[in-house]
Amino acid sequence: MVEGRHWLPGQDMADVAWKLVAVNLSDLAAKGAEPLGVLIGHTLGDGDARFIEGLREVLETYGVPLLGGDTVGGHGARTLGCTALGRASHCPVPSRAGAQPGDRVYVTGTLGLAMLGFEALRDRTGADSTAYRRPAPRLAEGRALAPIVTAMMDISDGLLLDAWRLAEASGVTLAIDGNDVPVADAARRRECLSWGDDYELLFTAPAGIALPVEAHRVGAVETRGQTPLSLDGEPLRRAEGLGYQHS
Repeated sequence: MVEGRHWLPGQDMADVAWKLVAVNLSDLAAKGAEPLGVLIGHTLGDGDARFIEGLREVLETYGVPLLGGDTVGGHGARTLGCTALGRASHCPVPSRAGAQPGDRVYVTGTLGLAMLGFEALRDRTGADSTAYRRPAPRLAEGRALAPIVTAMMDISDGLLLDAWRLAEASGVTLAIDGNDVPVADAARRRECLSWGDDYELLFTAPAGIALPVEAHRVGAVETRGQTPLSLDGEPLRRAEGLGYQHS
């Protein structure tokens, strides 16, 4: 994570430490994995004591040990790194590539909460910013879903862009009904579908199967059409503009 891109300058470093670990645990959740530990790469700077406090909190909350890592001095924007190690709880491990025509598309949670939290923190409105500062990886849900999903990933860069990626990997089209997606602000629905940073799970599962977790059906998997993704019946022609893209 990079200062000024993944967290705001001057933000509480305890929250930064939490997010650094949590977003990597979310990758394990998308594989239905049990965390074994993390390695941290830390650039020294202001707020190091708060960083250590936040690191302790997130590791204790999820029962994950710190296995090692490294620290380094630096100048300019700080860069922090985390590698999360996990053990598969089910084989085959869920991937992005298994969605089949006829499957249903689901998401956990409510999308857009991180967007609103970022704006609250940036603008200092006093509104709840927890979803942006301290995301909650869906580890238990990922393990419960691993035996039944055909494809799964976490939503880090926006539902639309991540759905495009899953569909492309699976060689299918995901038909998303935007009105079925639970969002934090209905008046800004499209933004909620593309802003990202929510770290909920996007997955596909066969029709008629009972889900072991609470999730919302938001679409269906279709035979590959003109594009990997359609929204409200309209094919989306390109991935650009659908979410956050790393340069």
